[in-house]
Amino acid sequence: MDGRKVTGWAARDSSAILSPYSFHLRKTGPEDVLYKVLYCGMDHTDLHQMRNEVHPTTYPLVPGHEVVGKVVEVGSKVNKFSVGDIVGVGVSIPENLAPEQAAPLLCAGVTAYSPLKQFIDSKKPIRAGILGLGGVGHLGVLIAKAMGHHVTAISSSDKKREEALTHLGADCFLVSSNPAEMEKSRNSLDYILDTVPVAHPLQDYLCLLGVEGKIFVVGAKTISGSFIGSIQETQEILAFWVDKGLKTMIEVVKMDYVNKAFERMEKSDVRYRFVLDVAGSNLE
Repeated sequence: MDGRKVTGWAARDSSAILSPYSFHLRKTGPEDVLYKVLYCGMDHTDLHQMRNEVHPTTYPLVPGHEVVGKVVEVGSKVNKFSVGDIVGVGVSIPENLAPEQAAPLLCAGVTAYSPLKQFIDSKKPIRAGILGLGGVGHLGVLIAKAMGHHVTAISSSDKKREEALTHLGADCFLVSSNPAEMEKSRNSLDYILDTVPVAHPLQDYLCLLGVEGKIFVVGAKTISGSFIGSIQETQEILAFWVDKGLKTMIEVVKMDYVNKAFERMEKSDVRYRFVLDVAGSNLE
């Protein structure tokens, strides 16, 4: 198996344009799992890495971390996975969860699930606020509702009101740029999950929290933050998704559309997550 040649799509520089790229994998080691990629979710982190905006990027870069595939080989010391299993990195995908549905849960989903799971067994009603309705935020609404919380979707404009209330199942919709609505909603929430990916003042939202209220900021190093989640939590959310009968809202695209998809994603022109059909695409 040494020198196995594979094809991915790589960025060669910070222009972040992806194109076919062939490379060789190392021989599968005793603790390795080799799996054929079926689907891969598209995340803003991928775009930042491709553009060299986070840490110094080594090019060529084959991005992607919401990767679901089928195991084709396992090392001699591996006992958690077997050939033929459908998996993500470190986790098993439940049999009754479609792989394209699972992909966004491996990062966006567990990022929302990780801070909210502390409320799963709450004996009192929980008033939730989900700030931002993008890839992470829409999953936050679905997760909070499935946990039985009273959910207020918070957005800077009225554009997503119908989407939040009708399609995602939020109980209330709050326009944060409307001073009257914000004043009326003071002290009305037990927690806020802040998923907005750009800089914004937190003090505008702290007034919405009641006594002992919490704000979870995605990617935060202070306050109370969420930054993805553990392997155990990722396995938990996959089981949670099946148990609650939830569906990720995705747009499945082929690899030849990937650059256009990243352009649309940057403009928030996706409802709500792109997933790449890698196995069904011509990679050459």
